[in-house]
Amino acid sequence: MNDSIPNEIERFGLSLRIQHIILFTTFLFLAFTGWGLKYAYQDPASAWISFWGGAERAGLIHRVAGILLLLDFIYHQFYLLNLARKQDLRLTMLPMPKDVLDLVQNFMYYLGLRKDRPYFGKFTYLQKFDYWAVYWGMVIIGTSGFLLTFPVMASSLFPMWSLGWIWDILFIMHSDEALLAIVFILIIHFYNEHLRSEVFPMSFLWLTGKMSIDDLKHHHPAEYDSLFGDKKKE
Repeated sequence: MNDSIPNEIERFGLSLRIQHIILFTTFLFLAFTGWGLKYAYQDPASAWISFWGGAERAGLIHRVAGILLLLDFIYHQFYLLNLARKQDLRLTMLPMPKDVLDLVQNFMYYLGLRKDRPYFGKFTYLQKFDYWAVYWGMVIIGTSGFLLTFPVMASSLFPMWSLGWIWDILFIMHSDEALLAIVFILIIHFYNEHLRSEVFPMSFLWLTGKMSIDDLKHHHPAEYDSLFGDKKKE
């Protein structure tokens, strides 16, 4: 490798890593307590609720984790605004038409219909989906969870004729969207980022924020060429 090209590159700074740690920690607490509460009177969920000290304590942990997750989400918006203020905001997470092409080419690659991987940029289409799914989840899960947490205040927001069934709708929105998020995170996200044979049993990118140049060139060739394209000929 050319000496002018470093051995690794920092993809995520300390602030983003801390935000991510708070995000997945609170998410796990919400998942563990939330599904235990939903089936609190059925085995084996009842035993799981006992692990948290009973339904009341599990509910308290669930609400505290939800508030912390919401605060983390709000902080992230101010983090982005600050980057924009400093003119240091890169729009690499925005979905682009190229992502559709990358998706098609990636399926063709896995099916043996294409020899090369897609020319991925800093983030792949799946990583962008990961990111924007949080916004969708915060709207559905966060809003419904907030209204369920403060039912007296929420009652004033709905017309009287809806109060007989609106709570059932909110509960279904909250729990079903949470199930979708849990399944996606545990199956798709965990596999893609940690359980693949290349990084098993875990990628340390979330902890160090750094990726080797070889991995960058392999998984994000467009980003590599953008950063080091001129140096390859030195």
